[in-house]
Order: sequence, then C-alpha cells, then structure tokens
Amino acid sequence: MRGLAEYENLTHLFLARDEDLRDALFGPHPAAECLVADVTGEVVGYALFFHNYSTFLGRRGLYLEDLYVHPDQRGRGLGKRLLRALAALAVERRCGRFEWSVLDWNQPAIDFYEAMGAEVLPDWRIVRVTGEALARLGSAAG
Repeated sequence: MRGLAEYENLTHLFLARDEDLRDALFGPHPAAECLVADVTGEVVGYALFFHNYSTFLGRRGLYLEDLYVHPDQRGRGLGKRLLRALAALAVERRCGRFEWSVLDWNQPAIDFYEAMGAEVLPDWRIVRVTGEALARLGSAAG
C-alpha cells in the first residue's frame, strides 16, 4: 500500500498501520475485502474493495478503493485479472455497479480502465472531509 502512495505522490497522506489493515480486513466487523496477485508465493499486487449502496438502483455496489501491481510486475496482465475477478464478484453478488476513482493526471491508468470497458465520468467530483475539519463538522452535530 505504501507503494501505491509513492506512485500517486501521496505518501504525506499515508497513515495506515498494519494493525489498522488487520482490523479492517479480519476484525469483528470487516470494512473491506482484498484480492491479491501472487507470483511464486510473493504478493505483487492487490485490489482492496468494499460495498456501497445506490439508492437509484436499489442495490449495493462494489467500490474498488485500491488497485496496485508492483512496477516490476506490470504488463503481465495481473491488473486485468484482478479487475475481471472483481467484476465477476460484483455480478455474483448481484451488485448494480462496480466503480472506483482515478487521479486525473494518471493517463496510463485511465487508458487501461477505458480499454477494459470502464467509463471515466467527467462531471462527478469526490467530496472529502478529514482531520480537523471532520472533527469540527462532527462536533456541530449536536
């Protein structure tokens, strides 16, 4: 995961610890699931995902949080296989959609996703509240 943060130039935002991931994937209330790409016993890629819900479709969806393949393993079809496995899982679980975000500067990823049949939505923006702003917003709830 640190490798993904490095690739996206976002290591300054990377705070996750091993115990955070262990709890998120294997704790009493798992928040996410993960598929891994394994080459001769070594994890060289992963797809971390969770379910969301669409009120318009009336069905849950599958949201891909991270897709990462180690740079020296790219071009071998591992990312494609992970995406296809997730799409199959979404179909099996009767999800209404499978979606994820991509950074606007990451043209290789955009091209890869579009070649797989994905549509990059031009008119949607991610809205996020974190840190002190989240604490302030939450304290105003009362």
